Amino acid sequence: MLRRFARVFLALSLAVSQAFAGAPVAAPSARGSAAPAEVREGRTQLSAGATSAPDEVAEPPAVATGPVSDTPRSGGVLRMPAVPDGFNTLDRGWIHFAYHPSIRERVEPLIADADAIRRDLSERLGFPVLSRVRVEVARTPGEMATMAPAGAPYPDYAAGVAYPELGLVLVSLTPVYNTADHDVGQIFRHELGHIALHDALGGRPIPRWFDEGFAVIVSGETSTARIRSLWLASVGDTLIPLRDLDRSFPVEEQHAELAYAEAVDVLRFLVRREDAHRFRSLIEQLRNGSTLDRSVLDGYGVDLNTLEQEWREDAGRRYTVYPILFGGTFIWVLAIGLFVFAWRRRKRRDRVTLERWAREEAREDALRKRLAAQAESSRVHIVLTRSADKPPALPPPSEVDVPRVEHDGQWHTLH
Repeated sequence: MLRRFARVFLALSLAVSQAFAGAPVAAPSARGSAAPAEVREGRTQLSAGATSAPDEVAEPPAVATGPVSDTPRSGGVLRMPAVPDGFNTLDRGWIHFAYHPSIRERVEPLIADADAIRRDLSERLGFPVLSRVRVEVARTPGEMATMAPAGAPYPDYAAGVAYPELGLVLVSLTPVYNTADHDVGQIFRHELGHIALHDALGGRPIPRWFDEGFAVIVSGETSTARIRSLWLASVGDTLIPLRDLDRSFPVEEQHAELAYAEAVDVLRFLVRREDAHRFRSLIEQLRNGSTLDRSVLDGYGVDLNTLEQEWREDAGRRYTVYPILFGGTFIWVLAIGLFVFAWRRRKRRDRVTLERWAREEAREDALRKRLAAQAESSRVHIVLTRSADKPPALPPPSEVDVPRVEHDGQWHTLH
């Protein structure tokens, strides 16, 4: 019943969900560096369709040119390129930074985080990794293109690239497309994740979905587009089998996006906290030369098909219900509903308050009237009346009462 409801909801919200379209941007965590030798060589294979990065920031193309790959490969021997002229260098032992003096402040956070990232990657993989890494930080994608080793250019949509065989990481401080999310710290960690996995496996080959999924997981990057792809595939029952992912990522835009999303989610399933020790065992088996099927069986106690089925069930639980509950359309409807509910509740509360105030005022008015009546009944009136009879006049002072004395035959009044 729940799945049927999800399908109906999916059909109604497909148009709205297009707003979330877009390929996820890889951006993992970073580590410290050591000074590399002047020349370090390695063999690699070139990814199909790889081109050099553009010189200027451009608008994103209307159609993707192919699957994302930030670990370009060449069929020849790669040599570590020289540090660009005018760049400063910083040797931190295992990691070596190169950057233009004008961007020193923007590079400092990468330098500060390097050691912590290296420890985290070593703990996740169960092996000491990143013994020698060089990180070159470019100001623009065009400048980053000039830093790539000869014979191994990278896709034009990459803002970061790793050459695991050389221990080389290239990062651009500005995005290729103006509309792209660009977190330099995540990109730095992502590319170091590629090199760390290569070190932990001793250079043995690994399926691309495994490599890309691990790099995204350690970067801490999240993507609405990835969640949307898994949601649509889970509800529509169109998830790509891992066997197909193992062969190669699809070239169609929609399938490439889904393949990338699946790779990240499968690795999330493998590196869950309760299975961290199993993942380290898996890495050890792969390092010792076992196949992926055998390594999964030894590390997780189930074969790859069973593990895939468990992951599909887990994804079905998470992406059939959660995106419906937290998708854009539902959130807007919920927000409007909550606003209406809050408004109605506020109006009801205001009405109750006004009614209470009216009752209180009525009681106060009644009390004032009662007190006024009581005061009126207990008042004492004092009436003063004027008498008709005049008060008796005082007699004039008698001269007899005035003392006098006689002197020399005359009377004198004493004053």
